[in-house]
Amino acid sequence: MIYLYLLLNLGSLSVPFIYSFHPKLKFIRLWKSLGLGILTSMLIFIPWDVFFTLHGIWGFNSEYFLGTTVFSLPIEEWLFFICIPYACVFTHYALLHYFPNLKLSIAVTKLISYILILCFFIVSIYNYDKWYTFVNFTLATILTLIVVNKKPELLQSYLLTFLVMLIPFFIVNGILTGSFIENEVVWYNNTENLNIRLFTIPIEDSVYAFTLILLNLFVIQSIEKPKSN
Repeated sequence: MIYLYLLLNLGSLSVPFIYSFHPKLKFIRLWKSLGLGILTSMLIFIPWDVFFTLHGIWGFNSEYFLGTTVFSLPIEEWLFFICIPYACVFTHYALLHYFPNLKLSIAVTKLISYILILCFFIVSIYNYDKWYTFVNFTLATILTLIVVNKKPELLQSYLLTFLVMLIPFFIVNGILTGSFIENEVVWYNNTENLNIRLFTIPIEDSVYAFTLILLNLFVIQSIEKPKSN
């Protein structure tokens, strides 16, 4: 089914995009800053993606995408960095709209954040010879450290909203990695990761998602006024 990856992207985007015009949510007011967030994340994640693809650290099953590639990446992979951050950022702000008190105390936030930073750092150092693990956990270490020092209030809510985002994450990423279908859409060279799977999903993917979404939110909240948080 060559349309599968495209349909996963568009399906993830469809409901958040429609509800972006909701008069109470008014998510469209964040489009400019979200666009800058997506551009920033693509400047980091796309070169990484191209390098990993060219070096066989991961790749794409031609049975599940249209066949058009740009810099060795399927066009659907480029769309991934637009559709998924859009859907996740929308989810974050929608949850905060309906549950404005959904946040941890600053003390608990910093404690959890520094524990995560320590864990990310330890995993990256002990797996320096595994490209996906090392790059993924190193970026997570650096970004989380920056955010906890510059925008700790973002992590107060994000550490909770990300738990909600994990539900669609396991569905979409599960399909991409082979759940419910005959072959995976995205395959991984397990010598370059921890070879630990959550169902069919490499554990690194959850950290990848954490960093990708957090980067977009950090850019948005660095641009927007405090009342937009």
